[in-house]
Amino acid sequence: MIHNHTRKLKNDQLNRKKICITDGPAVVRINLFVRSIATISDIKMEYSVQLTFREQWLDERLKFNDVGGRLKYLTLTEANRVWMPDLFFSNEKEGHFHNIIMPNVYIRIFPFGSVLYSIRISLTLACPMNLKLYPLDRQVCSLRMASYGWTTDDLVFLWKEGDPVQVVKNLHLPRFTLEKFLTDYCNSKTNTGEYSCLKVDLLFKREFSYYLIQIYIPCCMLVIVSWVSFWLDQGAVPARVSLGVTTLLTMATQTSGINASLPPVSYTKAIDVWTGVCLTFVFGALLEFALVNYASRSDLHRENMKKKRRELEQASLDAASDLLDTDSNATFAMKPLVRHPGDPLALEKLRQCEVHMQPPKRPNCCRSWLSKFPTRNCSRSKRIDVISRITFPLVFALFNLVYWSTYLFREEEET
Repeated sequence: MIHNHTRKLKNDQLNRKKICITDGPAVVRINLFVRSIATISDIKMEYSVQLTFREQWLDERLKFNDVGGRLKYLTLTEANRVWMPDLFFSNEKEGHFHNIIMPNVYIRIFPFGSVLYSIRISLTLACPMNLKLYPLDRQVCSLRMASYGWTTDDLVFLWKEGDPVQVVKNLHLPRFTLEKFLTDYCNSKTNTGEYSCLKVDLLFKREFSYYLIQIYIPCCMLVIVSWVSFWLDQGAVPARVSLGVTTLLTMATQTSGINASLPPVSYTKAIDVWTGVCLTFVFGALLEFALVNYASRSDLHRENMKKKRRELEQASLDAASDLLDTDSNATFAMKPLVRHPGDPLALEKLRQCEVHMQPPKRPNCCRSWLSKFPTRNCSRSKRIDVISRITFPLVFALFNLVYWSTYLFREEEET
């Protein structure tokens, strides 16, 4: 009797194995409808999405008579009445169902045993971002769905044929644009087996117009305002110092505000390069005034020394003239009526004639423009201001050319 019972158990196990081998894993087809994307946070590196999630599978145990085609399907509202796939969102941080006014969920059972499960959910999903090109960057945020306990031998997730992911037409995002989305498979292997996984990659492009108005143009204006000190008089110390310090503090405040809206990452972002160089230009304008002030004091000291030297020379000349006046009563020299060719006055007249005889030179545009910035006959402090008026704008324009060409081309390469 016991022998027969054990034989019966073995036969049942063999039949189960045959059933598993012949039937294969349960196939669940998934499709999504993205209703809205609320926020994309750069600090937390996450995004919120509301979607209608649908999955469909075949359960032959739920077949029923459709009464000659009168019953299209049966509707259930309790998921615990039927078998459900153990799907979960692997990159989910938070999520909740919608229960206003009624629970937004239904289960439809069709006569041939097909089950359709549909539910509306809101999810907050992790989105690791690479901010090296911020704010000229593109971000890829994924939505991953996997089986928690059933391996691919028992359960397989597949995308529904045709159009597995739909997005609402009037999708509005404040600082991003959804360029495209891609569906793919992401099966994972662990110590307990291989698990089926699906994913949707959403490609977002950051809207640059907001950052152009709020960051780039104000920074350019602050840098240009700092150059006004080059055109102020050297003696206007309070005006030049207050202008330099004010622009420096404003630029530092703007930089700290930009960094407060971004996560602390270990690499340099494109916005860090921009704000750092603009801050350097503003700080350089303040240092330029310090150099001008030092040069003006040294020029004043040099003029005082020259003045004292002239006074000494004039005193020595006066003493020498007094001695000559005493000797003039004894002797005097006759001046010639005709000047010799080597006379300095005759040579000077000859040079003037040669200059008038030379053909006039053609006007040079560059020389005429540079003549507006005289540097030869002015002091060292004035010369520094004149050179700064030309050098600072040229270097800043060169930086803009390198910056925009570099990061715009890098953006195109990464896309």
